Amino acid sequence: MATAVQAERAAVAAAFSGGGTEHPLLPGAALLRHGRFDLLAAGVGPARAAATTAAALTAGALRGAPYGLVVCAGIGGGFAPAAPLGSVVVADAITVADLGADTAEGFVPITGLGFGTVTHLPPPALVRDAAGACGAATGTVLTVSTVTGTAARAAELRGRHPDALAEGMEGFGVAEAVAAHGLPVLETRTVSNAVGPRDRAAWRIGDALAALTAAFGELAPVLEGWISHDERVPGGSGPGERTR
Repeated sequence: MATAVQAERAAVAAAFSGGGTEHPLLPGAALLRHGRFDLLAAGVGPARAAATTAAALTAGALRGAPYGLVVCAGIGGGFAPAAPLGSVVVADAITVADLGADTAEGFVPITGLGFGTVTHLPPPALVRDAAGACGAATGTVLTVSTVTGTAARAAELRGRHPDALAEGMEGFGVAEAVAAHGLPVLETRTVSNAVGPRDRAAWRIGDALAALTAAFGELAPVLEGWISHDERVPGGSGPGERTR
């Protein structure tokens, strides 16, 4: 699982028994291993998250223990009323919201300029099973490099992405790294604040972290089952895989 910061990694780790073992990866970044699950605080923002995730995936491949699935996990902003404080969201689409060009006619995504991609789609069956296990809503989770802090910005994002439920800063970066390795990706967020005017007094970070722990207590068997199934089907990534 790839989180942004250590507090999120600790919240996910609290869902598993035992303390886990630390394995150095990069300066300032280490894998926390719980059985078949590796937990990584990949850094804040899409660029850092992509770089650290790519390093972990490459290291796993080189040591002969490739990953079979990557989960981007953390807290984030929720679009009211669909994703209230403390709720859980599982992405059925991981979309970068601010990669493109700002023009007089409006925002043009990078694909409109003839480059790249703006959305990665997790496996629908995995989304369904994960959401069912932890009682999550499913919808688009937006990745932004600048967190939304005004009502106007929130409205503009919802206008362009009517299915958006939540906003984070790492999902698309993680998904880009994962796509380069040909692996499936999942993103799960628990809601700590409403997307819109920046009101830190209204944030519920502690509640969102507790919800993240609870969610992964329910998600762990789903993720284990997904990897085991993937090992049995033609084209599966092979035995010995780990989930990050």
